Amino acid sequence: MTTAISPATSRLQARFASLAASGRKALVCYVTAGHPSPSECIRLWRGLAAAGADVLEVGVPFSDPMADGPVIQRSSQVALDHGMTLAGTLDLIREAALDIPVVLFSYLNPLLAGGDSVLQKAREAGVDGVLVTDLPVGADPSREAWFGASGLDFVRLVAPTTPAPRMEEIGRHGGGFVYLISRLGVTGERAALADDLPETVARLQAATTLPLCIGFGISTPEQARDAARLGDGVVVGSALVRAAGESVESAIALAASMRAALDELPHAS
Repeated sequence: MTTAISPATSRLQARFASLAASGRKALVCYVTAGHPSPSECIRLWRGLAAAGADVLEVGVPFSDPMADGPVIQRSSQVALDHGMTLAGTLDLIREAALDIPVVLFSYLNPLLAGGDSVLQKAREAGVDGVLVTDLPVGADPSREAWFGASGLDFVRLVAPTTPAPRMEEIGRHGGGFVYLISRLGVTGERAALADDLPETVARLQAATTLPLCIGFGISTPEQARDAARLGDGVVVGSALVRAAGESVESAIALAASMRAALDELPHAS
């Protein structure tokens, strides 16, 4: 059975609709643009897509990545040392020409520095959605309207401490999917999932109809499978970035193992 996708539906929305129709879980892979080097990014990104990634989150290197743990902070510094910029990030996305949706993952400052036309340039480069780590719902309505008018899906973050009414508000003002932070703190690998994750997921599912992907601390195929049981997919970041720092092949192999673990889950009928 196929799911009809209207012409107005974005690639991100279409991907999640297709996954839901087939009863499969989304694998969202985070990478830092320019890491491990600009010349290796295209091979890495295409390799992750071929290994089963459903969405690629491309992080824009930033000099003050306050929400990121040491692994992603180091990758951002490596990329900056290579001269990577927002414009360079968009050039890489355009060159990669991926057949999976791309979400631009950025702090607000680099986007503002890119000028009024930067979101249109991102769309033209092949970006489907944007996630801004430091622009919570209601913090700056004029900036949020700018993103809302861009034609990009505005992916929102939800924390485990977010009250239910706030979750509902985030869901109303989000698009593509909701990124649930599985635990408080910065990004990074963890030995286990948070004990209260099932309860947090249940509250968020009651607050929004957007697909729910769980991230922060997903570092093994087993954790990916366990988290995906609760939601619509998982986001894998630090573990992949660490592997990419070793070799492109290591990162692709890790993504393939994550995909295999997700596909072990029973498909919804």
